[in-house]
Amino acid sequence: MMWFWGDGVSWWGWLVMAVGMVAFWGLIVWAVWAFAAALRRPPEGRGPVDPRRILDERLARGEIDPEEYRRLRDLLSSEGAAEGRAPVGSGDRR
Repeated sequence: MMWFWGDGVSWWGWLVMAVGMVAFWGLIVWAVWAFAAALRRPPEGRGPVDPRRILDERLARGEIDPEEYRRLRDLLSSEGAAEGRAPVGSGDRR
């Protein structure tokens, strides 16, 4: 039995296939990239939060000026000493 397919696929058929192929491979590349980025990202909400580090980052971003930084740093140090803990950033971890 012979099948008649006409003139084959028209130009819009080729266009749809080409766009579909680009979209498919783009999706594959994006999925691999997103998976790799998720593996490199540190887990959030785990471990202790270091207030001194947050304070350093705020100074680096320009959210606070050096005077405010010194005031808050001293406040953090005095709160740790008042509670019987080692001052933040002193390296003594209990």
